[in-house]
Amino acid sequence: MFLREHERIKNKMMLKRKIIRSAAALLSAAMLGLFGTAGYYSLRLPSAVTAETGKAFKIAEYPELRCMTAFDGAVPAAGSCSGTEQVTLSLFGVIPVKNVEVRRAEAPVYAVGGRPFGIKLLMEGVMVTGLGDVEDENGDMSCPAEKAGIRTGDVIRLADGEVLTSNDALQAAIAASGGKAVELSVERDGDIFPVSLQPVFSRRSGSWKGGMWVRDSIAGIGTMSFFDKESGCFAGLGHPVCDSDTGGIVPVHSGEAVPVEITDVRRGAEGIPGELRGSFAAGESFGVLDSNRNSGIYGKLTPEALAELSADCEEFTMAYSQDIKEGPAEIYATISGEKPEKYTAEIERVDYGSSGSKNMVIRITDKRLLEAAGGIVQGMSGSPVIQDGRLAGAVTHVFVSDPSRGYGIFAENMAEYLQ
Repeated sequence: MFLREHERIKNKMMLKRKIIRSAAALLSAAMLGLFGTAGYYSLRLPSAVTAETGKAFKIAEYPELRCMTAFDGAVPAAGSCSGTEQVTLSLFGVIPVKNVEVRRAEAPVYAVGGRPFGIKLLMEGVMVTGLGDVEDENGDMSCPAEKAGIRTGDVIRLADGEVLTSNDALQAAIAASGGKAVELSVERDGDIFPVSLQPVFSRRSGSWKGGMWVRDSIAGIGTMSFFDKESGCFAGLGHPVCDSDTGGIVPVHSGEAVPVEITDVRRGAEGIPGELRGSFAAGESFGVLDSNRNSGIYGKLTPEALAELSADCEEFTMAYSQDIKEGPAEIYATISGEKPEKYTAEIERVDYGSSGSKNMVIRITDKRLLEAAGGIVQGMSGSPVIQDGRLAGAVTHVFVSDPSRGYGIFAENMAEYLQ
């Protein structure tokens, strides 16, 4: 009898130990999962944000995150963290995720565009688009530019101390060299350095050649994203204007924004991006273009254009990046004539930690735009995106594999350089 009782007690204790070990393992797995989730959030969140003055700081897509301060402990992120410069975001107020600097500012109000415009840019210098051999008087082939260390994509700003504003100016400097080295000032990846180019006398053309092709201007069609009714400054595209041969950002010496009428749209399909087609208005201009950046192209409207666009526009308060979330949205785009229309869309993904022009994924849901254009097409870059009555951003890219979807940039990233 005693042995049976002893055995029963022993089995009971073993069962209790198993339960404790299982509970500990489950708790450990849960904690590891929570910390792993915290790491995920940390990677996706920025280190600094701007939040609207007088409004609660929150991350719209992550309501489970709370902000903690030294003053009032943990409070819901949807609650107030005003008066703090540094907050710690935590998961459910328990596990710290990331320290974030919060800057307070008044959210600007902009008039949305959606109207296409013609882009005419004169480069600051000339861009090298290709290199080629030159046949000299002895029949030998060589490339002077390549020997000098010049590469495709380089921008040549000076030739023998003279500022270059056209292809002809560079060719004239080389032709007039008489075979002497031409001293060039070259820009590559933001660095400027001297290059000594030794021309070769071409047997075929009977003149001195440098062995390179260059470009001094570029033209295309884009969409205006938004403008400031007070200053007339505007932003468009949401991505830089790049050279089609080199892929490099075009340095702007001067530029012009001209009216354009969309005459046709080539519908996009899987593997084939669509395209807006239009014609520039001859002799007309509605503004100057003065800056070409990673976040778009910038300029200033003429007083006449500003008055015309301001008379028939909608204004929206800009949403800061953390205010944007997955869900329904609208875009303003023009696929016929000159007047933009509103189309329904869906923001499918938001990347708060990104800083380029691919901050969110947008899907077109409007049947009219899908039937007419297949979704997003080339030339629609810059079409403004509205969510919850605020200016969220602009369309920037189309997915070639699925033209109903594409990338967008936060309006906040574009507005940073609006002057």
